[in-house]
Amino acid sequence: MTSFFSIFLLPIALIAVTIVLMLGLLNMMRGGSPNTSQRLMRLRVLLQFIAIIIAMLAIWAMGR
Repeated sequence: MTSFFSIFLLPIALIAVTIVLMLGLLNMMRGGSPNTSQRLMRLRVLLQFIAIIIAMLAIWAMGR
């Protein structure tokens, strides 16, 4: 179970956060819609929360 969290889920979550962050930066640099920026920021915060939960579960599973 530990390896599943740390090897598979955590990298996927971190890649998702990175992609959404880059999309938000590109939108801001191009002067895109503020609504899109807000939506991407909310999605990034949600994905960061999920990544933190996965990291904490991996740490908890290693301790068991």
